[in-house]
Amino acid sequence: MTKFLSSILVIFAGYFLFVGASECFGLDEEGCLTCHQYPGLVRLEKKNGVKVLHIDEEKFFTSPHGKFRCKQCHTTIAQVPHTGETSTDCTTECHQNDAKKISTYPLETLHQKEQSYLISLKDQSSCRACHPIYPHSNNKLVRSFLNMHTGFMFCEVCHIKRGKVNHLVYDWEDTENADFSGEPFGTYFKPRTNKAHKADEHFISRIAVFSMAKGKKQGLMNTQDTAAANEFMLRKKNLKPDAKKKELDYFHRDIEKKEI
Repeated sequence: MTKFLSSILVIFAGYFLFVGASECFGLDEEGCLTCHQYPGLVRLEKKNGVKVLHIDEEKFFTSPHGKFRCKQCHTTIAQVPHTGETSTDCTTECHQNDAKKISTYPLETLHQKEQSYLISLKDQSSCRACHPIYPHSNNKLVRSFLNMHTGFMFCEVCHIKRGKVNHLVYDWEDTENADFSGEPFGTYFKPRTNKAHKADEHFISRIAVFSMAKGKKQGLMNTQDTAAANEFMLRKKNLKPDAKKKELDYFHRDIEKKEI
């Protein structure tokens, strides 16, 4: 009898777990969160603004709109994955009698509580002297995914000129001061102590690239040119094109632009 009851309980438990999971993930039947679930998914807007594309899955599903499919409001999405801006229409199936009210509502604020991204990162690299924290904007297909890497690795990890350096290795760099909007994310690892940093929202660790020589690692992140790069930014508007190019070539002597 006990064995029979145990079997029944297992069956019921499995059933409810299956149903619960089906209801939850069925809400994202278009697969939107395949991409939008990642914190730091951001693209640049004009005048140094950013468009945050991250949606926290748990927060969204427990929000008032969590029971609706994305396409019920984001009506111009023709396929997933998609590129470009999507307009929002909240009157297709809901708010049909509230069109006038909805027309003046700031719809861009609806997902704010579900979004997380880096506001600032206090690294000392020369890259940050000139480039914004989310530097990729040219390729519309992948720019947000490339920007997402800012919170996890240094620029040189991808952009170092590999032909100039032998025996590259990758490892965690010490923590840096960071400010987040939304929930902090990333890693808080302190490599010199082999311990995780106390979960403090103002610190983050990132992967860096090193060269290996005689058993010792040497960091390849450019910090020696940071002061010169900051000074360059103050006077670049007054430089002639040839002089500007010469200085930029110097700052990028160990860096290469990657084709997507």
